[in-house]
Amino acid sequence: MCYQTRIIKEKEAISQRFNADISALVSFNPIEKCVAFTFPETPVITDTAPNKVQLYHWGLIPKFSADISIRNYTLNARIETLSERKSFKDAVQNRCLIIADGFYEWQWLTKSGSRKQKYLITLPNEELFAFAGIYSNWENRVGQNLNTYTIITTQANELLSEIHNTKHRMPVVLKKEDEQSWLQGENYEDFKFPYSCNLIAKALK
Repeated sequence: MCYQTRIIKEKEAISQRFNADISALVSFNPIEKCVAFTFPETPVITDTAPNKVQLYHWGLIPKFSADISIRNYTLNARIETLSERKSFKDAVQNRCLIIADGFYEWQWLTKSGSRKQKYLITLPNEELFAFAGIYSNWENRVGQNLNTYTIITTQANELLSEIHNTKHRMPVVLKKEDEQSWLQGENYEDFKFPYSCNLIAKALK
């Protein structure tokens, strides 16, 4: 699964990498450790505004939800059951790119997990990339809007299987050439495989 990400690049670097307007990032500051359960606002690009970077909250709230508590359980979405889960099936075609430059995983060193090794996972040169995501625009009972997303996960590749050695999962880190295919609604089944991005793992103290 994926519950901690990193986005330490400046806004200008994000604009250049994704060729997108960053005027909505006025309140954004680089984040060394984005913790999912704090439901942070992070930069995303949606299918409805593909040339603009916006800030959405991590933790998808489906339109039918009566309150925000469901987001504790919608931080990740398994690609294998994406269209089966009630929380996600109506948002399958609401595609977004979730911008980051790293994420963190823990390798269990003991069977019980009493000892763990933390890793930072990045691309070479710690380049910016995008997770595959889906999003929702939720409105509460008094008409206030909250824009939210979830990160899509899949079976771990060889590297992440060694690190995430309990559940063998990983987020879908899109190859640059696949970002537009995801955003434009290509069949998500085509992304259901251990992703072969050239990821690098760095052990942390």
